Amino acid sequence: MASLPSVQDVQNSSSQPDSPLAVALTILFEHSPILTSRLTPELVATFSEGLTLSTYPEFIDVALHHIGAWNTVSQSEFISGHPRIGESKHLSNLSAKEQGAQGLIPTPPEVLERLAYLNACYEVVYPGLRYITFVNGRTRAAIMEELEGVLGLQHSLSTVEPVITDLKPVAIDGDAWRAELTRAIDDIGRIAKSRLNALGVY
Repeated sequence: MASLPSVQDVQNSSSQPDSPLAVALTILFEHSPILTSRLTPELVATFSEGLTLSTYPEFIDVALHHIGAWNTVSQSEFISGHPRIGESKHLSNLSAKEQGAQGLIPTPPEVLERLAYLNACYEVVYPGLRYITFVNGRTRAAIMEELEGVLGLQHSLSTVEPVITDLKPVAIDGDAWRAELTRAIDDIGRIAKSRLNALGVY
């Protein structure tokens, strides 16, 4: 499992893609091109203006403050760096652990299939967004039921219902869409702080 550089190294680093700052952002928030192209240089500029950090929770809060000031297109690109709930391939070690992909009791295939279908439904209803939630030790079956609730669906293991083409998308940048985007960013912040505990960093 990757280890975080010191907060001091992060604060004193450059905006290069392999800098301690970029490494820390990728570990905490998952890889996303916008972390390198936008967030890293913004944080370098902030630190050069004299902001001093002493802990990683402070670092996460500062990063989220910057992300919160972005337009919704950039915020959507940021959350797309996180894997979809239920994915089991190409996960970082931390994502695999959080989603239970390495658990002793494997997730039933029908739950994984339903989750994949629900992800597709969600992305029709909320175009440009990806469903993100702070798993916090919950099973994929529990997350499946949570996602059904978000979509207003009854519990099922179907991979054909609801019919995706019957789903009505909400308006991009409308209130419901923005609320989901904000919730996803908030949960990514919670995931990042939980990762500090997993890495033994406080």
